[in-house]
Amino acid sequence: MSNNALSLTHEQFITTAIDAINTEKAALSLLTEQIDDRFAQACDIILACQGRVVVTGMGKSGLIGRKIAATFASTGTPSFFMHPGEAGHGDLGMVVKGDVLIAISNSGESDEIRTLLPVVKRLGIPLISISRDKRGMLPHAADIALTLGHSQEACPLNLAPTSSTTATLALGDALAVALVHARNFTSEDFALSHPAGALGRQLLTRVEDLMHTRLENLPIINQKEPLQKALFTMSNGRLGMTVVTDDHKKVVGVFTDGDLRRGLEKGIELTTPMYEVMTASPRHVSKTMRASDALSVMNENAISQLLVMDEQGQLEAIITVHDLLNAGVK
Repeated sequence: MSNNALSLTHEQFITTAIDAINTEKAALSLLTEQIDDRFAQACDIILACQGRVVVTGMGKSGLIGRKIAATFASTGTPSFFMHPGEAGHGDLGMVVKGDVLIAISNSGESDEIRTLLPVVKRLGIPLISISRDKRGMLPHAADIALTLGHSQEACPLNLAPTSSTTATLALGDALAVALVHARNFTSEDFALSHPAGALGRQLLTRVEDLMHTRLENLPIINQKEPLQKALFTMSNGRLGMTVVTDDHKKVVGVFTDGDLRRGLEKGIELTTPMYEVMTASPRHVSKTMRASDALSVMNENAISQLLVMDEQGQLEAIITVHDLLNAGVK
């Protein structure tokens, strides 16, 4: 390695960065010219796949291939990455009839992939290649040969894979996005493969997962009862509110800490019946609503509790803003 390091100014560093980015932009622009019916045919093959989409590639192509496989898997296309070197020593057994193989090699001449092709052909596995052009062993062997075009690498030596790997990644993303549209893949589907993340919690968590459900423990009081009794009910319930019902146990209102403060400012008496101080027609949600949507209802109405009602208008539970925030719902 040469020790003849150059001392660049900050302006020169910035200039080289912009030049590199512009070089990669040119590679992406060239890639768009390569998108034709071959791309659509590749999508058809993947959509018809009864097994998994197996992605393989050596070196930097392999690193990009791992990301492409991960993107497929998280957007509704079962997929995994197979290292071509390890494949020749047993991992090829992971590939079975019904799978599709996407092989990446910028030159189209990867020796490691070459050794796999006889087995791939014998199994009758469709092969999609991604390479610079249609020359080379790999695109000739492929059922569909996708090409990137002859772009210049951002590396000043035009050697290190830079623009070519960016174009490969973009092509993989384009395939994944096209398949998302074709499969009508939804945000709920996405959440099912990302349950541990913040997005998964937001999309999967329902009100019923967090609500207080034991009716015998919920703070409930008849509308004819005095405020004094309601205060004891609220204190025992520890939810900052009480539900007000009529003689038939139908919900007619709620009484919250906020109602209490406003009532005290008006000088209400402890003997005041609840129907005079409650908030009538309280906001409510169903237990199947997304927890994040319930939080939006609270925020929009500046409230910190919601009743959970069934289709017949009967009280099922109570959920509070603290329940939602403690569960990481945003």
